[in-house]
Amino acid sequence: MQPKILIIEDETDINQLLAKILEADGCRAVQAFSGTEGLLLAEKESPDLILLDLMLPGLSGEALLQKLRTEKNCRVPVLVLSAKAALSDKVTLLKAGADDYITKPFEPEEVSARVQAALRRSGSVPEQAGTLSYKDMVLYPESRKVTVNGTELSLTSHEYALLHLFLQAPEKVYSRESLYELVWQNGYYGENNTVNVHVSNLRRKIKEAGASEEYIRTVYGIGFQLK
Repeated sequence: MQPKILIIEDETDINQLLAKILEADGCRAVQAFSGTEGLLLAEKESPDLILLDLMLPGLSGEALLQKLRTEKNCRVPVLVLSAKAALSDKVTLLKAGADDYITKPFEPEEVSARVQAALRRSGSVPEQAGTLSYKDMVLYPESRKVTVNGTELSLTSHEYALLHLFLQAPEKVYSRESLYELVWQNGYYGENNTVNVHVSNLRRKIKEAGASEEYIRTVYGIGFQLK
């Protein structure tokens, strides 16, 4: 069944872009362009997830979130969209009941990954069934298995999540910050070496499986991508 996503965003171009991203992922997009309209559609449409802008006419995103969580007792996952990038803003919204926070401007791949992760956590949709492949690597989402040249890799949950992310957008360069936030779903403070360690372990395991070349490239000063 198609997951139903309610987009509450007053800027038409952004609203339409989000709808295209979601529909490309097999979701059904329901669009609202004000806080008041968004609240009405949240009750009428019973969405599986809500993408919520903060600066809205009629009813602010913060006020709408509060109404959903307190007055309506709505437990649907809410992903906040905002240009506010300060950690204090994110913490405040998460404490108020948001499930995740996407900073504007955003990359389509980030929106897609965060929406899919939130839907999986809520049990709204199963893991995507289609395999993902790149060169001699194949990832099987249903069994959470990854092979290189037919040899299965022994992966931790975080190593699998990193490869899943890379294989969904092979050309994309991911910063260490975005990888940490998407896979570990925590704030990244610059000094954490977790991503580097996991990428190093992945490279070793891929090489031990018989790969004749490197699969993960370091983009100096930025992060990593498949090569």
